[in-house]
Amino acid sequence: MQITARGRGMAMAVVIAAYILSFFHRFAPAGIAQDLALAFHTSAASLGVLAATYFYVYTVMQVPTGILVDTLGPRRILVAGALVAAAGSLLFALAPDLHVALAGRTLTGLGVSVVFIAMLKLIAVWFDEGRFATLVGLAMLLGNLGSMLAGTPLAALTEITSWRGVFVGAALFSVVLAVGSWLFIADGRGDGDARPRFDRGVVLGGLAGVLKNPATWPAVWVNAGIAGSFFAFAGLWATPYLMQVHQLGRVEAASHLSLYFAGFALGCVTVGTLSDRLERRRPVLIAASLVYAALWLVWLSAVRMPVTLSYALFALMGAATSAFSLTWACAKEVNPPQLSGMSTSVVNMGGFLAGALLQPAVGLVMDLSWDGTLADGVRVYAVADFRFGIGLLTVVALSGALGSFLVRETGCRNIWRSTRPAG
Repeated sequence: MQITARGRGMAMAVVIAAYILSFFHRFAPAGIAQDLALAFHTSAASLGVLAATYFYVYTVMQVPTGILVDTLGPRRILVAGALVAAAGSLLFALAPDLHVALAGRTLTGLGVSVVFIAMLKLIAVWFDEGRFATLVGLAMLLGNLGSMLAGTPLAALTEITSWRGVFVGAALFSVVLAVGSWLFIADGRGDGDARPRFDRGVVLGGLAGVLKNPATWPAVWVNAGIAGSFFAFAGLWATPYLMQVHQLGRVEAASHLSLYFAGFALGCVTVGTLSDRLERRRPVLIAASLVYAALWLVWLSAVRMPVTLSYALFALMGAATSAFSLTWACAKEVNPPQLSGMSTSVVNMGGFLAGALLQPAVGLVMDLSWDGTLADGVRVYAVADFRFGIGLLTVVALSGALGSFLVRETGCRNIWRSTRPAG
């Protein structure tokens, strides 16, 4: 049966709603970090592990998800993912201790980890190839609404109800998305096309080819440096940093985070468009990466500033962070076109793996310098403690900026054959 334009619109609305929810879960711990510390009486390192479990499972699931959507189809994967995320969110909301919360956060990460790759698959199958980049950019813009919801709205809702109530609501929404995925999403074009057969040898051979290609790795490096520090900071430590170091209230600190995400969302659209119009990747990537790294030096200094200036700098940092969205194109354009999904998955793993490692690492270095001060059973970290944690993220961000100089210029076209060694 032919899928109508209205049917595709309904299906994409469901998928993008799931994508928004995945962004919310990714960054929500930053807005409720103090609540989590109080609820579970945890150290900074343990809090980092709690937030990072999402990234661990997300990293591991990138390539398997690509295989699953090709064999089982996006519909089944999205339904299963939504139900697993619902179970994880509910378990997290009702967790009596840190260990149960870790299990819930892990299940949530597992459930939402399938959304991005499934969404790319549906866009590739249902829409004209010439609109792919535009639709992906638009989807990322909309997905970042979830990041913004994890800022001020989450902080405000927590004040009204509790963080546990918010995650019960997220669980119920996931169930609605599971039903919507089953009702509205079809795996193929709807014109009799068959689901492609999965050849394990082809997949493994393609993955090996991407990994062996030296031109792939600079994009991975940049993604790990920029996206990794972004995920660690915005996903957990930004709100506590602003509250403790800059003495802001929780809602005001969360507002900075929402503005950061707004800048990032707009940047994801504008950076790609600018690069395409200039027909250059490296100049845009290098310039934005250097701005991003320079702003980390400001936060490392811990200098107090007018709140209007800190708002402006957070918005600018969000826009500069979007530079890592070019790394997918940089990797895709130096590998065979038929391996574009594999090459972008490898790059994506770099950022999520770095984020998974950095969230607890920041907490660990803060714990090592902590002087033992407690307030209501919760550890209180001094400005100097936060500077150690921010210093680690600054080094990683600078590393990502340096890696941008090693990315091969593609002229916004596939140059795979020119990257192959002679002979």
